[in-house]
Amino acid sequence: PIKLQLRILSSERIFSKRTSEREAPLHLTIITRAVIVFFCRHFRPPHGQGKLFVSRRSLLDELFEVNHIRTIYHMFIALLILFILSTLVVDFIDEGRLVLDFGLLVYAFGQFPLVVCTWICMFLSVLLVPYSLFHLWAQSQSHSHPGMYSLLFGSVFLLYQALGLGFLPTYMAVTNSVPPASCFIIILEQVRLMMKAHSFVRENVPRVQTWAKDKTSPGPVVPQVSQYLYFLFAPTLIYRDKYPRNPVIRWGYVATKLLQVLGCLFYAYYVFVRLCIPQFHSIGLQLFDLRAMVLCVFNSILPGVLVLFLGFFAFLHCWLNAFAEMLRFADRMFYKDWWNSTSFANYYRTWNVVVHDWLYYYVYRDFLWISQKRFRPAAMLFVFTVSAVVHEYILAVCFGFFYPVLFCLFMCFGMMFNFILHDQRKGPIWNIIMWTSLFLGQGVIICLYSQEWYAQRYCPLKEPSFLELLKPRSWSCQRGLMGN
Repeated sequence: PIKLQLRILSSERIFSKRTSEREAPLHLTIITRAVIVFFCRHFRPPHGQGKLFVSRRSLLDELFEVNHIRTIYHMFIALLILFILSTLVVDFIDEGRLVLDFGLLVYAFGQFPLVVCTWICMFLSVLLVPYSLFHLWAQSQSHSHPGMYSLLFGSVFLLYQALGLGFLPTYMAVTNSVPPASCFIIILEQVRLMMKAHSFVRENVPRVQTWAKDKTSPGPVVPQVSQYLYFLFAPTLIYRDKYPRNPVIRWGYVATKLLQVLGCLFYAYYVFVRLCIPQFHSIGLQLFDLRAMVLCVFNSILPGVLVLFLGFFAFLHCWLNAFAEMLRFADRMFYKDWWNSTSFANYYRTWNVVVHDWLYYYVYRDFLWISQKRFRPAAMLFVFTVSAVVHEYILAVCFGFFYPVLFCLFMCFGMMFNFILHDQRKGPIWNIIMWTSLFLGQGVIICLYSQEWYAQRYCPLKEPSFLELLKPRSWSCQRGLMGN
């Protein structure tokens, strides 16, 4: 049939398109065509055109099979060894003995039992509340006045998202003064579970509405609890009843990825100990001025870039691949070749594919659907605003102060570069410009947030007003005049 042929040709392009630019194969074998038809039949989106999940490896797993790329990985390991040696040598010179002090890690991950209890409560609530509400709503669509039931259950779901899952974990983290790393675990999991709950409802409501309109079966099609539970752990934010699965679990691969996450954690610890703390510890000894800021930004580029690489490798590659392997989740495209981007538009699409897919399908496309595709620039602006607000919310709660550096970078420079460095920009020079801008941005983030962190501790306010809470403390903090 013509539709099946078009589906096969479309899927051939999906399968043959790699993250690097290669020529598409001239033909596929009969076996591959059969596999494509199977995937299109069993893993196609439940409504409209959505993300198609296919079996594929992560890009770095493929690149690390090349000796030249693996050597770069070895260079980063050598740099970690030098960080460790420099710390041990300096401690030996200062103290006369080897000092293995991991006080920073102990502090950052403090109150961990409270974090575990909070996560269990969040997870159980997300497992029970959204699924139960959706199941009751689906059953109500066969009764009279389905619109009233939709309004009722929709309001309860939004109230749960705002208060039960939104306010309570944040209130717990703030009132208990949870340390930064532990707070990041709570808030990031909070955001992740909220996005997953939204995706589950958003993907399944159209199916129930279609059933209520056509009545093709005795009852609405409601996903099983096991399918929803699998989705809550799966490394994706787009709900499907089924995903492509690998036949076996490679436990050696899982152990390797988890050890790499642990190695990245210690790597970040030594970056802060050797490159950040010595620079920002004396921030209160001088007034904030333009010269100090310029020096601070350029001195912060190296630790900022290392933290960027470590965060990408530890979470988007190692952590997500470890969970994908344990769940036999076969679609490992958590990122693309963002390092080859010649435009910020392409960088935003390829840096974090997991979050980008959610923003694209549930924010950008739904905005266009509501506006009947009349306000594409407004839809793009809305996506940037949502992303900027969520990023700044995470940092404000976890650091304990409001300093909208990341929000300004997103909304001002991010939007500007998205239009200036667009997809029509090609060539090596634009990749260099992209990397230069990215490096400077990381330097600004590390510099300003580190300055504010120490200023908040060196120059505390006894009875601050609301305006004083909004004013960055690093602009006026001078510890030399504060005495003890």
